[in-house]
Amino acid sequence: MKVIYAAAAVLLCLLARPVSAQSSAEIRKIEDYLNSVKTLEARFVQNASNGNVAEGRLWIEKPNKIRMEYNEPTNVLIVGNGDFIVYHDKDLDQVSNIDYDDIPASLILGNNIKIDGKNIKVTNFYRDSGTTIVTLEYAKGGIGPITLTFSNAPFELRQWKIVDPQSVEVTVSLYGSKIDQPIADNMFRFRKSRSPLQNKKGR
Repeated sequence: MKVIYAAAAVLLCLLARPVSAQSSAEIRKIEDYLNSVKTLEARFVQNASNGNVAEGRLWIEKPNKIRMEYNEPTNVLIVGNGDFIVYHDKDLDQVSNIDYDDIPASLILGNNIKIDGKNIKVTNFYRDSGTTIVTLEYAKGGIGPITLTFSNAPFELRQWKIVDPQSVEVTVSLYGSKIDQPIADNMFRFRKSRSPLQNKKGR
């Protein structure tokens, strides 16, 4: 798996076309797709440049709702209800809040995404018969770029790549995506479950 993603990264670096090479129609197609998807459910595999690999399930409902459940041994839950994002490390029993404005992936959660060259601009673009890859950069300082990979037939989001605050490159690949299917509201509500130690004390 690591070899596959390393090869994909090299391909992106070698074949990425200059910004001036992509057409406005191609950028509009990406905008239209990101704005048209209202819900998304998928399995994901997360690969990090430090060697960490994790798997889980992802749910998105626009605007700004997200849930990522990681499978063991990565005991992490991420839930965003539209106002803020909760990061729950179950092993450490720690809960942290994250602002949407601080994460590059907030771009795929919006309802009115505009790649206008001002607030969001294209820094790299590549397209072949099967894949479209675009790197988008925010004008706002402090937020790193995000690279989105789409399949062309059908045109669907397959992967995104960011660099986290610790300078670790994180790639999230989606599998078995279900688009615009109903998702229960309680999926985006965070409720801290009791740890096994707490359950024993309560008996």
